[in-house]
Amino acid sequence: MGKAEKGTPKWIANRAKAKGLQKLRWYCQMCQKQCRDENGFKCHTSSETHQRQLLLFAENANEYLDSFSKEFEEGYLELLRRQFGTKRVNANNVYQEYIAFKEHLHMNATQWETLTEFVKYLGREGKCTVDETEKGWFVTYIDRDPETLARQEALAKKEKMDKDDQERMLEFIERQVEKAKEQARDTPAVEYTELRRDDGKEPIKLGLSLAAKKPDFKPPKPVKNLLAKDTAKPSSSGSGKEADKSGKRKLSALDEIKLLEEQKKEKMNRKDYWLTEGIVVKVITKDLGSKFYKQKGYIQEVLDKYRALVRLLDSGQKLKLDQQHLETVVPAVGRKVKIVNGAYRGSLAKLDAIKESKFCATLTIAEGPLKGRQLTAVAYEDFSKLYVDS
Repeated sequence: MGKAEKGTPKWIANRAKAKGLQKLRWYCQMCQKQCRDENGFKCHTSSETHQRQLLLFAENANEYLDSFSKEFEEGYLELLRRQFGTKRVNANNVYQEYIAFKEHLHMNATQWETLTEFVKYLGREGKCTVDETEKGWFVTYIDRDPETLARQEALAKKEKMDKDDQERMLEFIERQVEKAKEQARDTPAVEYTELRRDDGKEPIKLGLSLAAKKPDFKPPKPVKNLLAKDTAKPSSSGSGKEADKSGKRKLSALDEIKLLEEQKKEKMNRKDYWLTEGIVVKVITKDLGSKFYKQKGYIQEVLDKYRALVRLLDSGQKLKLDQQHLETVVPAVGRKVKIVNGAYRGSLAKLDAIKESKFCATLTIAEGPLKGRQLTAVAYEDFSKLYVDS
């Protein structure tokens, strides 16, 4: 039967079939030819061209097998690097993206019979970080590019220097606080007693010497200019301002340093995202239905800045949620919490008191160099209950 004429329905159907992916069992990797049906594949395998390719393969099978395996591995890793980067992703999803390209190299031409064996090979060679879950194998690409490594090393060095500067400043402040406490202990306390008169002493005598009375002299009254504006300010307002100024307590040098340090840390650590692993959160969206509304869970994994994997406490189900669909949980007084935003972001603390009228709480740092420091007026959204695995 001859070929279908151009423009006919048969010709259009053939073109559509040739454009998409065909069945893998009718593909010849040596000849790189895709057949449409079993009859075409049978005719191809009996052709002289295919027989010559098989003779070449038989002469040096290992060379061809290694070449195909290397090409498949490079294509898979290149797709993983470009499309997914260093994110943790399902290995089968990457494979489906890889085989979507019509002219890809098939796995049955490599040394690996299954995708699981190939993933294990990547883990053994240290090219990817692999782990198995109930949903299958997951891979994470390890970027060993020299420029990337140098950039990461420079970033880590900068963060370490910033952290060292902060620690030195905190140590300086702590030393100043201890020095002020020691000075307060060394200063003798002032004792106040009652006013008492001793009976055995002489009475108090006052000596008053009056000067001679001078003749009265009244200076002439100044002529008041009615056209001149009265620019004199009342003395009462000036005295009130002085009283207001004298009534305010001035901050000491140590208090000013601590206040500036708090403002600097608040500006540096205040972010528009607050998700962190190991805290208890509450689902506040109704888009998932009433079944999940107001349910509590804990953040098992932070996917990116604004999304996290939440495992519900009651049912154990896992949900991928945005931070705008979650809110923090305030525990009972005395329980441990984690600060998720603000100056002390990432610190563990203990809940001392709750101020319901002001929607804030009082916390005490529980760990680290600032252990024992008390924080007042911490907003509800800046801390959350710490998850404890029972």
